[in-house]
Amino acid sequence: MLDQLNKKRQKITSLVENRVHFASNDVELSIYDTYENAQHIRLYSNNVLFCGMLTGKKVMHVNSCDYHQAFLPNESFVLAPEQAVYIDFPTACIDRPTTCLAIDISRDKIAAVAEQLNQHNDSPELLYNYHPELVHNEHNAQTQQLLNRLTHLFCENAPQRDFYIDLALNELVARLLQQQSRDLLFQQVAQCNFKTGIHAAIDYMKHNLSEQLDIDKLCKIACMSRSKFFDQFKKRIGTTPQNWLHGQKLMSARTLLERGESVTSVAFALGFSHPSQLSRSFKKAFNKTPKQYQMLFLQQQSN
Repeated sequence: MLDQLNKKRQKITSLVENRVHFASNDVELSIYDTYENAQHIRLYSNNVLFCGMLTGKKVMHVNSCDYHQAFLPNESFVLAPEQAVYIDFPTACIDRPTTCLAIDISRDKIAAVAEQLNQHNDSPELLYNYHPELVHNEHNAQTQQLLNRLTHLFCENAPQRDFYIDLALNELVARLLQQQSRDLLFQQVAQCNFKTGIHAAIDYMKHNLSEQLDIDKLCKIACMSRSKFFDQFKKRIGTTPQNWLHGQKLMSARTLLERGESVTSVAFALGFSHPSQLSRSFKKAFNKTPKQYQMLFLQQQSN
């Protein structure tokens, strides 16, 4: 199925952002390949633009919100409608192109999925709405699999192609809306604006990453029974308290490694029983051991 895509990508008409695209209802998927170093290349859309890095590195500059950050594989970068980004390609070359996919999603589709989510939502304080602002984060394995599936579907010629694309697109938009809802919750926690017991529990966990998970204590902080706490946490955060806390520890470990801390000190500072436990979890999450990640990061910084 990807033969059609690869054949199109081999027809290079531009060394910078050489584009191959496919269309369906309410959505368009593009693959961009860049084969030489370039700076300040503009990308813009009237719709929501969901981008995923495949290979290489970009540096994204969004002047409207003073945002200047690297964009790497396994990350999502979502532009709001009519929000321009200017892109640098520091590592692109003819042998190792920088490749990115971009999914242009109509505003009507975003609104329709938000309405469907709210119809199936039984939590009155949780309302899904699209917020027209920049989103840049690491996406999980499920989102990566979804992007891969969408790419395959766009390359198909089957009669049901558009139907299956629409199903996958609904899931992608739902994940975006849920991510924005979680980001808003975390912003409220950072501002000590505790609207629910879940806010208070998350704040406690964020400030006590070295502690082992104590559900009874979190239930008391949230003023909820165990069953209600698990149910509300999963609805608001999209995962279990254990998984969320583990992910926060790994993100903190990455930050400490970037500062030059040793693997051993990071492991014990974050409550891991042994450095090997951190190493196994870190490699599973980031496809590199802590030491490999640290050396690569520090090398890139020096360059």
